[in-house]
Amino acid sequence: MAKFFQILFLSFCLVIQAQNLKIIQKPIDYSKERMKLSLDYMKEHHNLVQKTPNITPKIVVLHYTAGGTIESNFKYFNNLYLENQRATLKKQSLLNVSAHFLVDRDGTVYQLIAPELFARHTIGLNYCAIGIENIGSKSQPLTDKQVEANAELVKYLAKKYPIEYLIGHSEYGVFRNSKLWKETDSSYFTGKEDPGAEFMKKVRGKLTDLKLKNQP
Repeated sequence: MAKFFQILFLSFCLVIQAQNLKIIQKPIDYSKERMKLSLDYMKEHHNLVQKTPNITPKIVVLHYTAGGTIESNFKYFNNLYLENQRATLKKQSLLNVSAHFLVDRDGTVYQLIAPELFARHTIGLNYCAIGIENIGSKSQPLTDKQVEANAELVKYLAKKYPIEYLIGHSEYGVFRNSKLWKETDSSYFTGKEDPGAEFMKKVRGKLTDLKLKNQP
């Protein structure tokens, strides 16, 4: 428990500098109830029983938000409970979706959750995955500044954690038959198209030296 609160304390540092990367802290409310719902999710969907919702990151998953702004997406992720419109997800857990990082269209990076803590963003892999959301959509393509920011952020995370994989949200299905996949409900799966093949190609092109895998 002491380690958990130490992580929370560190996450409230004003600014993290890492090479050319500046991470602005904008923490969502990781309350006791969010902790409980996260632990319940880990138990029910990943078959993991833990006292704190800590993860050991092995995968970085890139997403896009499908619209909105930093503030509107922050407010959305800050909600504890999932909205009623997302019925498929809500049947599985009341816990709202979230991400560890949010990247604006000008490349500004915001940290919402400490990377060592659980966030619900990728079915089957939440227990070992860091989620990075980018402001954009299919009709609002992600920017070159977001490419640069994502690449720098992944470099930073790969130095700090034992990251082995980098995938886009649309690519997560290739893990379904692997040892990394932990989802107790075999029917729980949703098709995704974010953040787009071209974006992933550009980000990976800047990270060839890391030799990160895109499949198990």
